[in-house]
Amino acid sequence: MMRTVSAAETAPTTYPWAVHAEGLQVKAGRYLAVNGLDLALGTGVHGLLGPNGAGKTTLMRGLATVIKPAGGQLTLLGERVGDRADLRQVRRGLGYLPQQFGFYPRFTVREFVEYMAWLKEMPKSLVGGAVQRAIDRVGLTAKADARMKTLSGGMLRRAGIAQAIVNDPAVLLLDEPTVGLDPEQRLDFRELLRDLGVDSCVLVSTHLVEDVVAACTDVVLMNEGKLVYQGTPDDLTRQGGQGDAGDSPAERGYSALLRRHRAGEGR
Repeated sequence: MMRTVSAAETAPTTYPWAVHAEGLQVKAGRYLAVNGLDLALGTGVHGLLGPNGAGKTTLMRGLATVIKPAGGQLTLLGERVGDRADLRQVRRGLGYLPQQFGFYPRFTVREFVEYMAWLKEMPKSLVGGAVQRAIDRVGLTAKADARMKTLSGGMLRRAGIAQAIVNDPAVLLLDEPTVGLDPEQRLDFRELLRDLGVDSCVLVSTHLVEDVVAACTDVVLMNEGKLVYQGTPDDLTRQGGQGDAGDSPAERGYSALLRRHRAGEGR
């Protein structure tokens, strides 16, 4: 079997963090949605939590180099991201699934993932094997030659995940990846996340606190464009008490941290 070359093997190896932000500012239109964020992420699965309007999607777009930073410093895979940065090398090492992604409806799943591999400048000789592996990993083997327009919402989401992982990215950014997945598919996705996090830096934005606790090695909590908390899922569950909102220790910890932040209490 032909072995695919991962982005982690071709990206620079001297950087201490895959993602490093200091005082990062990113705008959503004219609004400064990420304002003074400090963040350092290495290998593993990092769950990004926060209420609506916290700046999670804008942060993901900034890390994906879709939006240039408006201020502060951002370093991805050892490369400083800014107005004069050559982003081609960085982008070869990234995988990104936005909340909503575009595709040609008449493309098959295989054609869609192949097209995205081409956009990521993968070597032609490696594309076929990498595409099949990505499709298999998201459970779409039987639908590989089905047209995108025929897929259900959950299948489309899995096709989006396949294109994000086809290049074995060193940094993988997934914005609300479990939308449309049924409970069984979510369990499979958690297993995939654990596997991906062995060699890559994976950042998953979600509203599902339980998915973060089950699949992530690290939790990042944002509110109003700033970092509220970063720590382990176990530590998150210890933050809450019986008087805090939530149906589980993790949800109560999440609620408690937000409440303290809004009250200016810190942790």
